[in-house]
Amino acid sequence: MIADKDKRDKDKIDEEKRNNYPKSENADAENNDNFIMFPTVDFCFKELMKNPKVRKGFVAAILGKEPDTVRRTTVIETELRKESEDDKLGILDVLVELEDGVKMNMEMQVPYFEYWANRVLFYVSKIYTGQIQKGDDYDKLQKCIHVSILDFIHFPQDNRCYRKITLCDVETGEQYTDLMELHVLELKKLPPEDQNEDGVIRWMRFLGGKSRKEFEDMAEKDEYIKEAYEDLKKLSLDEQKRLEYEVRQRAIRDHNSQMKSAERRGIEIGEERGEKRGIEIGTQSTLKRLVKANVESGKSLEEIAEFLGLDLSEVEKMSKE
Repeated sequence: MIADKDKRDKDKIDEEKRNNYPKSENADAENNDNFIMFPTVDFCFKELMKNPKVRKGFVAAILGKEPDTVRRTTVIETELRKESEDDKLGILDVLVELEDGVKMNMEMQVPYFEYWANRVLFYVSKIYTGQIQKGDDYDKLQKCIHVSILDFIHFPQDNRCYRKITLCDVETGEQYTDLMELHVLELKKLPPEDQNEDGVIRWMRFLGGKSRKEFEDMAEKDEYIKEAYEDLKKLSLDEQKRLEYEVRQRAIRDHNSQMKSAERRGIEIGEERGEKRGIEIGTQSTLKRLVKANVESGKSLEEIAEFLGLDLSEVEKMSKE
């Protein structure tokens, strides 16, 4: 009986993996002659940002400036590429330094991440405080900007797809300082296309594109997006880049599948127990099993927290229970 139940569970998980990315959503990837990478896969986004012209266009859109006024942007390496598949659990962010010393950190995130605000504040604070060494004066601290490009709903209370957040007085709205600035781009909230849109919205539409036709149409409207599309085509033809892209895409599928499995098991356990908070308890129970299974496979707690979208303290607690 136990073996039969395990098999049914495995079959359900396999089915969820197959259904997680519908064929219609990634039809290009199934046709080798027409394959095109999607910028929502963070590996692809990071590769695009290595192109100085693409980077200039996107940075200018975030800053609300004309690209010609952004004279120099430099990518600062934030992680060492590994040859093993364990790299798929790493953080693929892009850290850029502008000519005036301003730091801009960009992250593409597809799976839902419950503690995204906590994560953003943690990383932007690390970048900010990492600018000075012991004995340095505070006047060395430069502005730090974090850009979250999200393919999930982070602010469910409204339909605004783009937010710029700074530190302000809660009563007057007066800005206290611009030394820390957060930009949140929610791709799922993009409104129907407007012929007059530009800047951040135009870039969001490109980053959320799902077909060559969409990319081609947008490339005709903006020389910097055209450069990004040309780079996207080159990346898609590079066999090694494509392998790395597919490893990363598979990691996203696996994450979504595990989280759906945890939710399903939570519902089943909740129904079996008949408790008011049964679903929540069941989901937590399944997450604990996933954490322990990953620990036993040799993954670090940091990697597990990153993969499951949980706070590190939660993962530490689950691993001990």
